[in-house]
Amino acid sequence: MGKHVARILLTVLLGGILGATLLRVAPGFGVDEEELDSRLNDQSIRALRQEQQTDTNVITFYFRYLGRMLHGDLGISRTLRRPVSELLRERLPETAKSVTLSLALGWALSFALVILALMSRSWSVDLFGSVISGFLLCLPAAVLSVLFVMSRAPARLVLALIVFPNVYRYVRNLLLRSASQPHVLMAQAKGLGNFRIMLWHILWPAAPQLLALGGVSVSLALTAAIPVEALCDLPGIGQLAWKAALGRDLYLLVNLTMVVTVITLLANSASNLLGEAFRPSAA
Repeated sequence: MGKHVARILLTVLLGGILGATLLRVAPGFGVDEEELDSRLNDQSIRALRQEQQTDTNVITFYFRYLGRMLHGDLGISRTLRRPVSELLRERLPETAKSVTLSLALGWALSFALVILALMSRSWSVDLFGSVISGFLLCLPAAVLSVLFVMSRAPARLVLALIVFPNVYRYVRNLLLRSASQPHVLMAQAKGLGNFRIMLWHILWPAAPQLLALGGVSVSLALTAAIPVEALCDLPGIGQLAWKAALGRDLYLLVNLTMVVTVITLLANSASNLLGEAFRPSAA
């Protein structure tokens, strides 16, 4: 447990400073579009540039940011003119709803198709699932988002269609491999029921790998939420990250980078710990 916590802290700190560095070396950093406003005089433009001078040194900015973070101050968003902590409290629950719904629907649909194909032993069901997942894998997230906006369909379902094909492929391969093991054939020969075979002889041995896939799917859904929320106008941290990137908002982007990193690492660490707990009994 201590090793996992240390790895999370180290990765979060490195992720934050790397995110700040990438933004600092990006073209256009230090240039504010407000300078193009013809109504501003020279004094106002100098004030805008002076405001941005405090963020030019990445190392100084980052250590100052960490010191303020320890006191609960995450800084002020330069583009939205609001405290970052307030923005995160508003936007995180919306993204959490979208990610949770997409994971639930994507995993449920994947399991339904794979289990139906295994229990019915129907090649047509397996072919149907493979064709649908392959087709969805070929569609970029942006294209799916635009199609949903044009058809006025529930935008949160876009994430589910992104999660489903990635989860389906691995669940299918894991369960097919588990179903072909000798102990499964022995259980079928002894006349055990399909439900019992599926639960205890196919799903249970594959539990560690499925848990690992669960951790990966969380980061997949969270990453896909950025373009989906931006294009579908969903008020989550994905849309917030998009606005922060356009405005080169250093405080907001560093905080969002660290939030996404923490969630991803927690999901993967939890899946690893649960997988280790399942492995002895599953074996």
